[in-house]
Amino acid sequence: MENQTIVYMLVLGGLSDHPGLQIPLFLVFLLIYLMTLTGNLLIIFLIYTDFHLHTPMYFFLGTLACLDMSYSSVTVPRMLFDLLTDKRIISVQACITQIFFFIYFATSEIIVLALMSYDRYIAICRPLHYMQIMNWKVCVEVVSFVLVLDAVYSLIHTLFLNKLFFCKPAALQSFFCELPQLLQVSCSDIFINVLLIFFLGLLFAVGPLVVTLYPYITIISTVLKIPSKQMRSKAFSTCSSHLTVVFILYSTIIFNYFRPSANYHFTENKLTSVFYAILTPLLNPLIYSLKNQEIKTSLRRTLQKLQSLGE
Repeated sequence: MENQTIVYMLVLGGLSDHPGLQIPLFLVFLLIYLMTLTGNLLIIFLIYTDFHLHTPMYFFLGTLACLDMSYSSVTVPRMLFDLLTDKRIISVQACITQIFFFIYFATSEIIVLALMSYDRYIAICRPLHYMQIMNWKVCVEVVSFVLVLDAVYSLIHTLFLNKLFFCKPAALQSFFCELPQLLQVSCSDIFINVLLIFFLGLLFAVGPLVVTLYPYITIISTVLKIPSKQMRSKAFSTCSSHLTVVFILYSTIIFNYFRPSANYHFTENKLTSVFYAILTPLLNPLIYSLKNQEIKTSLRRTLQKLQSLGE
C-alpha cells in the first residue's frame, strides 16, 4: 500500500488545455488570490485595531476572514504552480492531504456562518440578554470546539481514503483534488466512503444550513416591528450580507456535489469549482465591506489616522 502512492500518480485536469491561455490565467488568478488575501487581511486588521468592532459579531466575521484565506490557500497556490509549469501531477497522498484541509476549512466556514446567524438572532430578538449569552468566553469556546470537531470530521474522511487502493494512474477532471472525483478513480469498493459523504454531509452541511436559515423566520418578523427606519435598515443590511454569503456558498456546493451523475458536465464542474473554491473567499470581504456601514466607517477612521500620521 505504501508503494502505490509513489508509483501511481494523479493528473489534475487544469483550467484549460490551451497553451496560450496558461500565462493569462495564471496572472488573472494570481491577482484574484492577492485580492482575496488583501481583502480578508484588511477586515482582520480593522477588527483587531478598532475597539468599536470588538463585539461577538465581528469576532465571527474575523474568524470567517481567516477561514476564507486558509480555504483559498488550500487550492490556489497549487493551481498557480500547475498553470506556470503545466505539470499537473500530484501523488495520491498529497491529493488526500489537500482534501483533508479543503474539507476542514470549508466545513468550518459553513458552521461559522451558522454561528453568525445565531448571533444575529440573539442580537435582534433578545438584545437585553445579548452580551450575557454571547460573551467573549462563549464565542472563543464555541469557535474552538467547531475547529476541533471539523478536524475530527475531516480526519474520518482522510482515514477511509487512505484505505482505498489506486491500481493505475488516473486523471481528475478538476484543478484541485475533490473527494467525489478521487473516489471515482479508485479501484476499491467505495460504498463506505459514499455512506460517510451522505450521512456526515447531512450532519455537517445540511444541519448548519437549517441552523443558519431557521432563525431568520423570527429575525425578519422582529425587524419588521422595529419602529426606527434607520435601525430597520441597519438590521436588514447586516442580515442581507450574511444571507448573500450563505446563498453563494451553498448554491455552488449543492450544484457541484448533489447533481445526478447523468447531468454531470466537466466544464460546468470546473466553473462551479472556481466559484466556490476561489471566488467565494474573494467575494465575502467585498460583500461585508460594501454593505456593512460599521466596516466602512472603521476603514475611513483608519485612513484618516494614516493620513494624519503622514502629515
